[in-house]
Amino acid sequence: MTLTPSSSTQWRLFGAAWLTVAVVAVMLSGEVARRDAQGAAGRQATTASALHAAVLRSELERHRSLPMVLAQDPDLVALLSRPGEARAARLNGKFEALAREVRAAAIYALDADGLTVAASNWRLPTSFVGSSYRFRPYYYEAMRDGQATFFALGTVSGRPGLYLARRVDDPTGRPLGVIVAKVEFDALESEWRASGEPTYVTDGDGVVLITTVPRWRFHTVRPLAAERRQRLVADQTAGTTVPTPLPFDATAGSLIRIATDVPDDLYALASDPIPDVGWQVNLLSPAGAAVSRAIATARLLALLSVALLATLTGIVLRRRQRAAARAVEAERARIDLEHRIDLRTAELRATNDLLNHEIDERRRLESIRQDLQDELIQANKLATLGQIAAGVAHEINQPIAAIRTHADSAALHLQRNDGPAAQRSLASIDGLTQRVGAITDELRAFSRKTRSETVAVGVNAAIDGALLLVGARIREKGVVLDWTPAPAGLAVLAERNRLEQVMLNLLQNAIEALDGVAAPIITVGVAVKGKRVSIHVTDNGPGMAPAVRERLFTPFTTDKRDGLGLGLVISRDIVAGFGGELALEPTDSGTRFVIRLAKAR
Repeated sequence: MTLTPSSSTQWRLFGAAWLTVAVVAVMLSGEVARRDAQGAAGRQATTASALHAAVLRSELERHRSLPMVLAQDPDLVALLSRPGEARAARLNGKFEALAREVRAAAIYALDADGLTVAASNWRLPTSFVGSSYRFRPYYYEAMRDGQATFFALGTVSGRPGLYLARRVDDPTGRPLGVIVAKVEFDALESEWRASGEPTYVTDGDGVVLITTVPRWRFHTVRPLAAERRQRLVADQTAGTTVPTPLPFDATAGSLIRIATDVPDDLYALASDPIPDVGWQVNLLSPAGAAVSRAIATARLLALLSVALLATLTGIVLRRRQRAAARAVEAERARIDLEHRIDLRTAELRATNDLLNHEIDERRRLESIRQDLQDELIQANKLATLGQIAAGVAHEINQPIAAIRTHADSAALHLQRNDGPAAQRSLASIDGLTQRVGAITDELRAFSRKTRSETVAVGVNAAIDGALLLVGARIREKGVVLDWTPAPAGLAVLAERNRLEQVMLNLLQNAIEALDGVAAPIITVGVAVKGKRVSIHVTDNGPGMAPAVRERLFTPFTTDKRDGLGLGLVISRDIVAGFGGELALEPTDSGTRFVIRLAKAR
């Protein structure tokens, strides 16, 4: 299809509109994906932070009860009350075994002056025994408050750890000293480090105590006040480390860019408090790759969606343009077609008028043909009646003569006052009258003009009607009738008078064919096969000549001297009108005709 100026403008506007939509969709989808990814990263960091906090709380709870239990130990109370080498040696061994069992970095006892009198590391060169720790906050806070916690670097080992201290009192409540358990978190830090998520724990001032990044330890999440910095130096908490802020701003937003000490990436920050010690677990979950991947995926999907929609709308636009072009072409074709139709309409109208005239003429001729056929069937009936008239007259005359005789007899019986005899004569007259009435009724019904409308017709009734009309002639010719009635109630689809006419024609032909036969016999029988009923009429005459048999149902074909050759043709048409068949069946001798009709029930 050639593009018109109008369609070219449509395509330019179409391209500009979808380009704008694509840019907007890519930007919006990227922003939505970024927010969703940040939210997912934050939720993941929160979950991981909660798990890390739970592990840390479990570790603290496991060691928190240790100083409290040891403060009640009789050996410790005895040593602090009455110092001695034997008591110190026994307590050194106990502390050593206990520290190994609970995996404490060190367990040691300080007397009332802050001097170490027993320690679990008494065997090591770095033994605390004999060292004074009265400058440590956990000592003087425990002596003052009964217990204390303090996180700092060890003055001897230089290793960071949490000091859990509890005051030891004698039975009277007099302070004897302090029991201290140092807990180191190297294993916990290693476990957190293996997760790949930088984690650090801060105290109430924001100083980093525990961390998976060693260089962050004792640095701060926010600037410290001068007083707090001086106290850190005095307590030797951080050793030589200068507590400066961490290399990132934890308040920068939901995602923090960190490029120092950890892989350069965007991190989601989540925090969980440890209220018992005033700490806070902070976890940094890498989110840069996930956010970038989500944004790229969302933008790609948006671009693909826009491209798909643009393609679909382009197809629609293309189809509309083609449809518009086809509509213009169709309008032109319609105008041309209407012009040609107008030219043809006149021709068709004339042809239609001629065809209607021919149809009317054909219907008229068909009506005439039907009337002629009915007239021909009626003429055949009357001709048949003419042939059997003598026999019928004889059939009527015999009962009439008998009636006259019985009437005379009845009169004589009445004159003699013989009532019973007169009654018998009158009864005979009644029977003979009914017989005459049956013959005349059959003649009247047979001669009536009827139409071929199929109904249920009793087979025996139709055959008996035909035999009643032709019976006298059969007896006159000395023909033996072999008639086996059909099963009671058997009926076929036909019209009774016309079926009787066919039977009468076949019986008449059989009687005429038996002229000159020494022992003439006519056999009439009925056979039922499925939904078809066969009525056959057979004679033992000389049969038909082959020439006549070949053209039997052709009009004017006959082997009779005075026959017209129309009887069998008319009979076949009557049976065909019933939806049946009239046929000549081969036999060893004589002639056999079969009428096949549909069974009515």
